[in-house]
Amino acid sequence: MEEPSIWEDAHVRPRTPLAVIFSPEYRRVTLGLILLSFCTLYAYWAFNFWVPSYLLLPSAQHGAGFSTNTVAMLLVAMNVGGWFGYVTFGYVSDRFGRRPSFTTYLLTAACLVLLYGATTSRGLLLALGPFVGFFGTGYMSGFGAVIAELYPTSVRAAATGFTFNIGRVASALAPLLIGSLAQTRGFGVAFATASAALVLGALTWVYIPETRGQALT
Repeated sequence: MEEPSIWEDAHVRPRTPLAVIFSPEYRRVTLGLILLSFCTLYAYWAFNFWVPSYLLLPSAQHGAGFSTNTVAMLLVAMNVGGWFGYVTFGYVSDRFGRRPSFTTYLLTAACLVLLYGATTSRGLLLALGPFVGFFGTGYMSGFGAVIAELYPTSVRAAATGFTFNIGRVASALAPLLIGSLAQTRGFGVAFATASAALVLGALTWVYIPETRGQALT
């Protein structure tokens, strides 16, 4: 497979240092992407790491108290929705744009996660699960394309790795924080922090420009 011409052209020019992503031209975008990554990875791990415990633990420990078989069924339903979210987000963002798609998914997921943590009804959880998975994880497949379209070829890969992986700090903090909150305040309050993070993530798109249909540099 031949490399694209913009990649070939970049290799005949001097290498661009990573520090360029904090230059006045890119600083606003870079900080927006870092915050978006931080918020979304916190929300993703805050919810997905602890949802099996929420479903399985007894009510005395703030859980839903379901059997192992019921928990497996609920998690399969959620993951099926997540799979469809992953594979379709690219088509959605190409059709409606990166910003509208991301913000719609994030705000919808914020509402659904809040509802999911506020109920112990098996039927309602089964109905909500695929939609939580679809909107709560689907946008993750859009990060690579979105970040790549915002930087020049000479620094694209490094900028993508740097801005997205800063969010790993949040993903490391999330399980501990959610576990502590769930133990003292309940899973509803704990999952509410994930919802708040998703809303904040949606707001970061004020700083991130729309790139649908634009030519890469």
